[in-house]
Amino acid sequence: MILTPAITLGFPDSSWKEYRLIDCGNKCKIEQFGQYILIRPEPQAIWKPQLDMAVWYKMAHAEFVRKPDFKQNQLKEHEIEGGWKILKKMSENWTMNVTSGQNKIKIQLRMTGFGHVGVFPEQSANWDFLTNQIQKGQKVLNLFAYTGVASVAASMAGGLVTHIDSVKNVVNWGRENAESNNINNIRWIIEDAFKFAAREVSRGSKYDCIVLDPPAYGRGPKGEKWILEEKLDELMTMVKAILTPHGKLILNLYSLGYSPLLCFSMLLTHFPKRKIEVGELCIQSESGQFLPLSVYGRLV
Repeated sequence: MILTPAITLGFPDSSWKEYRLIDCGNKCKIEQFGQYILIRPEPQAIWKPQLDMAVWYKMAHAEFVRKPDFKQNQLKEHEIEGGWKILKKMSENWTMNVTSGQNKIKIQLRMTGFGHVGVFPEQSANWDFLTNQIQKGQKVLNLFAYTGVASVAASMAGGLVTHIDSVKNVVNWGRENAESNNINNIRWIIEDAFKFAAREVSRGSKYDCIVLDPPAYGRGPKGEKWILEEKLDELMTMVKAILTPHGKLILNLYSLGYSPLLCFSMLLTHFPKRKIEVGELCIQSESGQFLPLSVYGRLV
């Protein structure tokens, strides 16, 4: 067992041309995704922003405001948890190019009722890991796979990818991302990730690489309740059973309060003889701050 602590920038090279974290603070952040600049909540940004808020609003095309503060300019499809205040003319759907290693990925973006747009830029460090580690023909399982950028990156690296998410709309979004990149060999499954993993154990299935990006809280397609701290250890037991002996693993945790050391302890419990790498994924804003966004652990 070797512990290699690290702090990893979310996009470690200059190949990202269409994303910028411009500034952050007062529990908000202002970012550019493609041709649009958005203001969104960010609980981790507890310091003061470097730019005046008037500068933010002069630049931004839209701002996401959580309920109950959201009162006006309400868009019907964005009524679940908050809404977008449109500040300048923009489209609700657009595209953006990102990179994974030497591969360029075209992704579909849109404004959602949870303030997301379909991509988490700090995850590019994990996509690079997939690109570097996956060998052609290896089986890859992406659990809690959301809009599938990791699935596309793994497929481009030569992996045979199974993509699991319980929400039909985001699986369809993942299909759009795959089609935009001429990827047609991903296995798409709309199912509760926990139940799918349990069935794969009973089937004796094996994967050469598994990507785990579980939410803190959630509901399955039939209302199944998911609370991360109650389910993660059991999920890791199942993951160990379906991962090949030298298989690669990414565990990403977004929950506030979780540390790289906690992630390390979880992996050490289930994989005591494997080399473990842990750290934080963060992005440095153009105004200088380092914004921590998630913690990760990997079997390398």
